[in-house]
Amino acid sequence: MHPTETRLAAYAVCRDGDRVLLVLCPPVYGPSLWTLPGGRVEHGEDPVDAVIREVAEETGRVGVVERLLGVDSRVIRSAERHNHGPDLHNIGIYYEVRLIGGESRPEPGGATAGSDWIRTADVAGSPRSSLVDIGLALAEQRPPTGHVPPIEVTGLLHH
Repeated sequence: MHPTETRLAAYAVCRDGDRVLLVLCPPVYGPSLWTLPGGRVEHGEDPVDAVIREVAEETGRVGVVERLLGVDSRVIRSAERHNHGPDLHNIGIYYEVRLIGGESRPEPGGATAGSDWIRTADVAGSPRSSLVDIGLALAEQRPPTGHVPPIEVTGLLHH
């Protein structure tokens, strides 16, 4: 049996008409990637509080959760991880978040280099985390189960 890490994370899908708010992760183990604002739920933290905290940390913006969109559970194998760490079981909770204030800025000393509104139609042509496609699928399809089929990670799509 392979060693496995488990990560519980909360992600925000913030939309404005035909645009979605994405954050840019600078290259660490690979290319710069766009991803959704969000991240690890700390021990004892409510996922709703975590997603609002992460939006503020990564973008400088203040948000409110409007709706739970769904949950995604996937295992990312060691060979597919840029740092080749142990297998990662990522459990992502996705929320529709409305921005109500704050000023856009990069994350101070953090893992993101800035945020921007990207037209949804342009997302497919951008290097991005698979989290973006999952979040947009949940927001657009609003499945009653809160679950969408796995996203194939190829081309401009990365873990």
